Amino acid sequence: MNAPPAAPAYRGRFAPSPTGDLHFGSLLAALGSWLLARAAGGEWLVRVEDLDPPREVPGAMQRQLAALAAFGLHSDTAIVRQSDRHALYQAALDTLMGDGRAFTCHCSRSDLAAAGGIHRRCVAPARTAAVRRVPAIRLRVADGTVIHFDDALQGPQTQDLAREVGDFVLKRADGHWAYQLAVVVDDAAQGITDVVRGADLLDSTPRQIALQHALALPTPRYAHLPLVVDDAGRKLSKSTAALPVDPRDPLPALRAAWSALGQAADAVAGAPSAEAFLERAKAAFQPRTIPRRPALEPAAMHNSAFTKLT
Repeated sequence: MNAPPAAPAYRGRFAPSPTGDLHFGSLLAALGSWLLARAAGGEWLVRVEDLDPPREVPGAMQRQLAALAAFGLHSDTAIVRQSDRHALYQAALDTLMGDGRAFTCHCSRSDLAAAGGIHRRCVAPARTAAVRRVPAIRLRVADGTVIHFDDALQGPQTQDLAREVGDFVLKRADGHWAYQLAVVVDDAAQGITDVVRGADLLDSTPRQIALQHALALPTPRYAHLPLVVDDAGRKLSKSTAALPVDPRDPLPALRAAWSALGQAADAVAGAPSAEAFLERAKAAFQPRTIPRRPALEPAAMHNSAFTKLT
């Protein structure tokens, strides 16, 4: 009998949410995760994280995927949508509820305001809980729970999960799955070995590691790319990055993202197409030059052909 194929030593992913068109911050994460996967000789997957219908923009998923294709960034496997995977999340939640690691909770944000939003015990008044017929479900975080991990780009990280985060939500009172549970279940189910994403998600990682431990799932390696900020130090999603990159003219945005990743401009100079750019970028990529600190937005962000669709 032939042995099953070996799992890849490196499998990364890019996981956009369809809350708008592909912007520069998302392109930076997509390109950075693709380059690191290719540098390791691994696979790169695309997963659509469409579990928050109130925030979704009609048609955004299709436009995001079309933009990725225009930038030459193609998933190595079939694209997965989280909205098709409710049964997986429910099975994980049932496991956690069954062994007492998760519990129902009627506490609202206002109920937890006095504790800085950190849940250590349920404080919702009994009359309030009676009105809220559908509770949230939280992971029980034991006192003294401290999570340590070594981020490949940001270095050693430590978070006192009990004191800084508390018992966190796995399923919201509105019935929608929380990001933390879905991403952990999907990363494990897809065999993700390396999570590469923006540094704005760095403080989510300890929650995900705690969930991995609770569900007896493997913990992938993590690398959090630098954010790109404007002159005022604002994350670009709050300013220019909210404008979509233009898939009709992908090279300016690709060059800007390459620069923000700390790579040498001359390595990709003169590339005539997105495909040619990616081939040169793959050959010249130097992971050690990716900066830790936020980078200032590139001047190209102000080029209307780069940021605006008409």
